[in-house]
Amino acid sequence: MQNKPSRSLLTYAIVYLIFLYAPVMLLPLFAFNNSAIIALPLSGFTFHWFGLLWQTKALHEALYNSLMIALITSIGSTTLGIFAARAAARYEFPGKRGIMGFIMVPLVLPEIIVGVALLVVLIQLGMSLSAWTVIIGHVLICTPFSIAILQSAFNNMDRSLEEASMDLGENRIGTFFRVILPLVTPGIISSLLISFTISLDEFIIAFFLTGTDATLPVYIWSQLRFPARLPAIMALGFLMVVLSFILLLTAEYFRRRANRITGNSTSSEESIF
Repeated sequence: MQNKPSRSLLTYAIVYLIFLYAPVMLLPLFAFNNSAIIALPLSGFTFHWFGLLWQTKALHEALYNSLMIALITSIGSTTLGIFAARAAARYEFPGKRGIMGFIMVPLVLPEIIVGVALLVVLIQLGMSLSAWTVIIGHVLICTPFSIAILQSAFNNMDRSLEEASMDLGENRIGTFFRVILPLVTPGIISSLLISFTISLDEFIIAFFLTGTDATLPVYIWSQLRFPARLPAIMALGFLMVVLSFILLLTAEYFRRRANRITGNSTSSEESIF
């Protein structure tokens, strides 16, 4: 029997969501405002600031860098996540809990600490700051998210299907690629999308590790010093919020689909209500 949430908990959730998203709701107001001054009341409606985005070459370069970094990061972190999640879900080995806990540490460490530490280590190794150093940092912080998503998919998978494949003469590698991966593919897609979104929006680590190849969040931060460019930044921020919501909703869809395919949707979805 499921317990319904209390009225106080529901009230708290509503107030929390309003407090969290109220500043975000201001973005479309000022993005379409026909004024260079970010202030109320609004002076009119315009698409001028969105058109200005297409004319800014530095923005295009930053966008290209961010998309390239996010794409490589999502593939790298998901690949590492598949190996780690598969090992954690299927095998028992000495120090398993400690090793998995150590891998998940970036989830709880302040990003500024991670960024400074990576900056010191990479400089000591003689690496010059570039898009690749940002990718290293982003893979580090995105891999735990990939493991959390993929471990759920691997844990919920019916192991009898794997055993049936082995009984029919398929080897372990063939079983992994022909049976296991197709079953957890929605989880892999979810991991790719979430890692892509995190990398695309991440600022602190990119700020410390980027060289001349600025990412989109770093470019936005650099433009905040110029009041005349704030409306265009509001328009850009609005587009990024919309893109992030689309990616996250798509990732959630594939996560739920993975749970349905593996046959354990009740334990992983309904338990949160």
